[in-house]
Amino acid sequence: MKNRAWLFLTPALVLVSLSAFIPLMTVVNYSLHVLFPGSIPYFVGLQNFREVLNDEVFMGCIKRQIIFALQILIIQIPMGLAIALAMPKKGNWLTLMIVLLGIPLLIPYNVTGMVWRVFTRMDLGVVPRVFASLGYDYRPVEHVADAWWTTVVMDVWHWVPLVTLLCFAGLQTIPDAFYQAAKIDGASTWATFRKVTLPKLRYVLTIAVLLRTMDSFNIYSEPYILTGGGPGTSTLFMSIYVSSQAAGAFDMGTGAALSVVYLVIVVLLCYLLYTMMLNVGKGGADR
Repeated sequence: MKNRAWLFLTPALVLVSLSAFIPLMTVVNYSLHVLFPGSIPYFVGLQNFREVLNDEVFMGCIKRQIIFALQILIIQIPMGLAIALAMPKKGNWLTLMIVLLGIPLLIPYNVTGMVWRVFTRMDLGVVPRVFASLGYDYRPVEHVADAWWTTVVMDVWHWVPLVTLLCFAGLQTIPDAFYQAAKIDGASTWATFRKVTLPKLRYVLTIAVLLRTMDSFNIYSEPYILTGGGPGTSTLFMSIYVSSQAAGAFDMGTGAALSVVYLVIVVLLCYLLYTMMLNVGKGGADR
């Protein structure tokens, strides 16, 4: 039997599946009822879903969330790959860079929001003073653009190290023979990157894209602490809105319906990105 490793993984897979399936079925059940804490559930079928899909605030959250996810992917994936390519292969500098890259990843989500909240406070934050010296009135609590791009920059600072470390690990697995062959063939640096590096990093980049996409849809503590979802609804992401309905308004039925729609959107988007990423670089060095 060649795949005996599955015998050892099966108990863990069963437990993980049950731990995911039971809460999911509970949420689906809640989504079909009008339910408030302490009240008797009242079955309403798909009424909650119809209300959710007609909710302009939630539709705005979906649009905002997708734009945010695409922005961080466009920024973080190329930036992480560029930093990984620029890192030394070995030595003390490599050790120092890995340690520095690991620091943001060790900071919890809520602490990240608190740190950036301090950075951007008008009375003691360093960011407003820097912008003031440049003649710009930086106010993330009042200005939509300031709040949005502060959230984007905060997420980039927190998660680019993850992409960098993934890409760096992937680069170490590419045999030098491929680069030597490209050099002998007279390939340019760009051609070598496009025909050798990218195809060999396809699966690593796929993992990075999927992780960052799921994390971007899961963002909650950082913008909630930094801006509270404002000004207005400019940084009101899906997770914040779902939480406000389920935990804030105590509307468990609507909150559950929002969660189910939320899950479907994330799964579909991740599937599309997964399919697209697997086609990146096909026909290159893998042939």
